[in-house]
Amino acid sequence: MRIKICTLVYFVCLLPLTAVAQESRGTFSLYFENDAFVNTDRYYTNGVKIAWGSPNLKNSPDKHRLLRLMYSLGNKLSIFRKGDFHHVISISFGQNIYTPDDIKQTDLIEEDRPYAGMAYVGAAFHSKSRLSLSSFEFNLGIVGPHAFSKEIQELIHELTGADHPNGWGNQLKDEIALGVNYDYKLKLLKPRIKHRFGFDLISHLGGGLGNAYSGISTGAQVRLGWDLPDDFGIVLIRPAGGAYVGSPFSSRHKFGVHAFAGLNAHTVLRNALLEGNTFHDSHRVEKNLFTADIMAGIALSINRFKISYTHVYRTKRFKTQKHEQVYGSINISFSY
Repeated sequence: MRIKICTLVYFVCLLPLTAVAQESRGTFSLYFENDAFVNTDRYYTNGVKIAWGSPNLKNSPDKHRLLRLMYSLGNKLSIFRKGDFHHVISISFGQNIYTPDDIKQTDLIEEDRPYAGMAYVGAAFHSKSRLSLSSFEFNLGIVGPHAFSKEIQELIHELTGADHPNGWGNQLKDEIALGVNYDYKLKLLKPRIKHRFGFDLISHLGGGLGNAYSGISTGAQVRLGWDLPDDFGIVLIRPAGGAYVGSPFSSRHKFGVHAFAGLNAHTVLRNALLEGNTFHDSHRVEKNLFTADIMAGIALSINRFKISYTHVYRTKRFKTQKHEQVYGSINISFSY
């Protein structure tokens, strides 16, 4: 019941933004991540993101003034790859919430992670072929009270009857968060299809640079199922946003289902959500340099809709962390 109510609240809150997104052609995606799926309430406790991706702009960049301006900027910066690539622009909005293990305690828990929230907007440029995807993303956000994570969590916990989080008075202070991310995905194995049943293997390599998060990541994802979609797999919300990874290529059939599993490894150079404010004194803990996420799940495609559930196991993010983390991630996408 708690998960259902929590999900409903976010759908209602984001409904005005979805209406705006549907005025334009493209792909709309909603991401919802929460540890309530595994009946815990700690560390990375909630994430929500909406993203809109444009149609291929290479052949029709003049339909909208803003998209035409962004398309021109991408060309001038040589972000878009030349040759037989689709060029897509995406815009995303999101919020992440982080708490220590014990949210009932009012006093500062020095050995546990800080209370922190981050709200952000991202703009990304994508170059896609059937076998590769390059993404550049620029993020602007805020860490601290004006991310309104305290208010959101307190409201949801009140509606669901969960424990009241008492330690938000110790959260990180307001700070602007700037960052740029790059990610490259490559299908190492072309889809092997027999009677619409097949599998593929997708690798990725990328990194981010910014005052909120800096690091390098790599990994791979394998998919196996019926009528695989022509996209680049399932993605998770990252600390500093996360590039939209839709696809301009629709399935040839109206129904598909597949299972997937993946591993993402990270080298973390900077994580303000653990290490504290850059320009203010604040609570901080010592981060782990090397971390990883292991994920598995199932995805269903019906006509223009795609829905997936991902179960994520996350290694310890900081030195004094007592438990690894497990949480669930839902993604709903609609192409129109």
